[in-house]
Amino acid sequence: MPVVSTNPAANSALNYLNDSSTQEGGLLAQLASGQRIVQASDDAAGLAIGTQLQASIAVYQQNAANIQQGSSILQTADGALAQISNVLQRMMALATEAASGQVTNIQRSQDINTEYTQLKSEITSIVSSTTYAGQTLLSGSFLSNVKFLVGTLSSNFITISVATVDTAGLLGNSGSTVSSATTALAAIGQLNSAINSITQDRAKIGAYESQFSFSGQDIATNIQNVSAAASVVLDADVAAVKAKLAAADVRTQAAVAALTQAAQLPSELLKLIQVPAQP
Repeated sequence: MPVVSTNPAANSALNYLNDSSTQEGGLLAQLASGQRIVQASDDAAGLAIGTQLQASIAVYQQNAANIQQGSSILQTADGALAQISNVLQRMMALATEAASGQVTNIQRSQDINTEYTQLKSEITSIVSSTTYAGQTLLSGSFLSNVKFLVGTLSSNFITISVATVDTAGLLGNSGSTVSSATTALAAIGQLNSAINSITQDRAKIGAYESQFSFSGQDIATNIQNVSAAASVVLDADVAAVKAKLAAADVRTQAAVAALTQAAQLPSELLKLIQVPAQP
């Protein structure tokens, strides 16, 4: 029914224009931010799921950092133990030389034993100077029962325990000197025991490093998979959004044209009641 007091066609066109403009603004926000969910009202459930996935990613990333730090600590300790092993092997060579009959007592006490004693002191120096972030690694209790969190649960720990190097007990009294053939023979037995002990410690550290390596690979896979899942929920599909934006733009232009046309209806109706001019 054509009327002049109200304009239903214009109101309808305006509503469609508002809807298209709102949709167009939301699509532009998605393109600008790269996010499918710009505000919570866009997808409340998706936002909750995506936030949980992002939290898991943050935890996994910190787990990866924990593993890297743990590996660095173990590598530092292993490097020091390798040096101690090298020193012990040199001491073994000296003890073997001192135990041989062609060496005089003067040579044993003044030459061989002097180097042997200095090497023994070097082991003490290595133990005391091997630190990580101010914590000594081969003495004290820092590595006695340390736990590294490597998962999303509070129970996902890798616990490492590395034995301290007791410099006094490592060689004992029988390995303290090679100043005579008798003490040199005794030192050989003690040095063999010390080398075996250090080798066992290094093997244990190597097993921990292998465990860290596999955990690191698993965490890297988890980060990749969870990131992909979060992307599906949270990231905007640029191609799809662009297609929707083009369609919304066409509807907006159509609504503007319709509104313009509808706004002219009352004036067109007035022509019906205009009195023709008399000649």
